[in-house]
Amino acid sequence: MISLRTYVHIDSLQPQVAAYMATVSQGFLPKPGDSCLWLEVEPGLAIHRLTDIALKASPVHLGQMVVERAFGSMVIHHRDQASVTEASDVLLHHMRTDESARKKCRVAWQEVIRGINADHAVLINRQNRKGSMVLAGQSIFILETEPAGYVIYAANEAEKASNITLCEAHAVGAFGRLTLAGREGDIDAAAQAAIAAVERLNRNAT
Repeated sequence: MISLRTYVHIDSLQPQVAAYMATVSQGFLPKPGDSCLWLEVEPGLAIHRLTDIALKASPVHLGQMVVERAFGSMVIHHRDQASVTEASDVLLHHMRTDESARKKCRVAWQEVIRGINADHAVLINRQNRKGSMVLAGQSIFILETEPAGYVIYAANEAEKASNITLCEAHAVGAFGRLTLAGREGDIDAAAQAAIAAVERLNRNAT
């Protein structure tokens, strides 16, 4: 029995999100404007079969596949949104389920910190080396979700809504972590968009 944890279809990857995903990608690198599916299932080893099915169903590219002890996740993407939708539909059909079976997103933590101290910014930058840097005096928004994959959708919607800097979007493991930086008003708008995105997902989840 395969349990659907994360199922997120992104219509158009924003430039910073696509660039961040490329820094951790093990496969074909995503580009801004690509359509994308982020899928996470339990048990982890089931992701191999699902990856095989998706790649044979349509001309999508495999950006990432992670097999953990409990969970397995994969990311497929393509410039043509219909190709990603086709692969997604085939996967759901194979699992005999639908999008509503995905696990609801639990926001484990959210916070805006305003006018960040220089020492604090330096330590954040040392820990988050795959994204952009936080500058002293900026505000930051931090978000933690369960399951992890939902932070990618939250980050993408935040980038659509506001002029922010993406510092971290760690979407693998038990919890996902997102860190955004920018001017205070921009961060407030980004935080609102990220939380609204998660709430939209939860309207169609069990």
